[in-house]
Amino acid sequence: MPDTLTIGLVSISDRASTGVYEDKGLPALEAWFGLALATPWRTVKRLIPDEQALIERTLVELCDVERCDLVLTTGGTGPAPRDVTPEATLAVAHKVMPGFGEQMRQVSLRYVPTAILSRQVGVVRGRSLILNLPGQPKAIRETLEGVKDADGNVLVHGVFAAVPYCIDLIGGPFVETHEAVCRAFRPKGAARPAAGTS
Repeated sequence: MPDTLTIGLVSISDRASTGVYEDKGLPALEAWFGLALATPWRTVKRLIPDEQALIERTLVELCDVERCDLVLTTGGTGPAPRDVTPEATLAVAHKVMPGFGEQMRQVSLRYVPTAILSRQVGVVRGRSLILNLPGQPKAIRETLEGVKDADGNVLVHGVFAAVPYCIDLIGGPFVETHEAVCRAFRPKGAARPAAGTS
């Protein structure tokens, strides 16, 4: 039976968590994974307010108890006083993966100059990769997929291209994608051998 990828999704918003408006981050992420992933997957979802201690507890639960291979947060990454998602993420990290935050900002800067205000980070906790994503559905998709020209050629890689190999390296399942949406990049020696070959 193929490995199942377990994905933790955390939407962080004071107003959405209290019902002031409908959360759009979690549905957007699930819709994107439905298009992008060829590997079996399931999600564990949380909708919580911008409270650092609660964010930390939620991330620890998803990594250590739910055993999520990948945890994605949306919201709380700007400079406003209540934006504490990066601080919470770094507080529970075992290893910081700075390239993820750098690349997310590179993608977003192709669309808006205010991307420099984003403080998104990527970290590893145990056998889980945690990434902070933007809060808006359009920005989530752009960050994951990257920037393509009219012919579909990649101009700037999205961060998800590197996620499957990172999950390989930290002991997670072998993740495959639908290349029309997002091509998972692995070094040639890291590709899964075809069935029946040694």
